[in-house]
Amino acid sequence: MQHPQITPRTTPELTPSLEELEAQERRLVFRQFTHDDAWALGSLLVGLARERQAPVAIDIHRAGQQLFHAALPGSTPDNDAWIARKRRVVERYGAASYLVGARFRAKGTTFEDSSRLDPDVYAAHGGSFPITVEGVGVIGAVTVSGLPQLQDHRLVVEALEEFLGRSAD
Repeated sequence: MQHPQITPRTTPELTPSLEELEAQERRLVFRQFTHDDAWALGSLLVGLARERQAPVAIDIHRAGQQLFHAALPGSTPDNDAWIARKRRVVERYGAASYLVGARFRAKGTTFEDSSRLDPDVYAAHGGSFPITVEGVGVIGAVTVSGLPQLQDHRLVVEALEEFLGRSAD
């Protein structure tokens, strides 16, 4: 008996639900966030991006100060502009830039149409995630730009999960 040939199908990447995105923010919280933490987290992101040959720029800000920045091969000055726009969304809303955009989409609209904010200054596209400290709140943002927005978001989340998992040991 011959078995039918099974051809692998590529499944489209599932868009995370609002609940999943909100759970990421509740889970990925720091006890503290120092200059050394910014260097270690940024270096971890650079390592992950290099493994994948991802053409990204990486930025970590805390309280209005840039603590880390790296531009990998293939990234462009445009990525730095995207980083600034996505980071401003985190600073204004206290939530991940991808989550902010998803909340507008869940209401049947877009951030650009309904936020009343200048799209040249703010971008609710994935890739910027709040740096939240227990008992303090959002103190900064870690941002990646250069991949499609969901991949930017997932790269940051993966790095935060690895970094926070490491510091919990």
